[in-house]
Amino acid sequence: MKKYIQITAGRGPVECARVVTLVARKLMEELQTCSLADYETHNIHHDCYMSMTLIANDISESFIQSWEGTIKWIATKNPYRPNHKRRNWFVGVHFFDEAELPTLSETDIQYETCRSGGKGGQNVNKVETAVRAIHIPTGLSVKSSDERSQQQNKKIARERLLLRLYRQNQQILIDAKTELWCRHASLERGNPIKKIVGPL
Repeated sequence: MKKYIQITAGRGPVECARVVTLVARKLMEELQTCSLADYETHNIHHDCYMSMTLIANDISESFIQSWEGTIKWIATKNPYRPNHKRRNWFVGVHFFDEAELPTLSETDIQYETCRSGGKGGQNVNKVETAVRAIHIPTGLSVKSSDERSQQQNKKIARERLLLRLYRQNQQILIDAKTELWCRHASLERGNPIKKIVGPL
């Protein structure tokens, strides 16, 4: 059964965004069927992510229990702010099913094709294989140029749009309830499910 794994820095600083990247790497190492579905990069440091969403199959309940919640990263080295005294940085990990994604009518989505650009050979550069999906009611848009097939990129773009809408909906709920910890808000720092020691 397909599971989504959402890793978020909440509203944390760049160090938390870096920990999102590092935790995602660890999860992908442990789950061989795991792949990247969606992400939101830090506005300055492109090796850091405010959130990442992974897809994996056949995740055991014990694995979920060992990762879901707040992850505490104890930094042995901080290249972003070397003189910063704080060593503990926190991110949240949340697992959810495909059934939790919002329902979306195809009439609410506008698809646009464009050239992918960059590496990938003549087919990628000359043919409009990339697809942008736009959610008409909200104006939210995503792009996929991951695959050489326009049809495959359309499918990926639609899934990314669902994930972005899910994240947006969760943020609305969080702001309404002013919760300290709920997927994409402030993290519950007092009770981490896992502690990891290493450089940022």
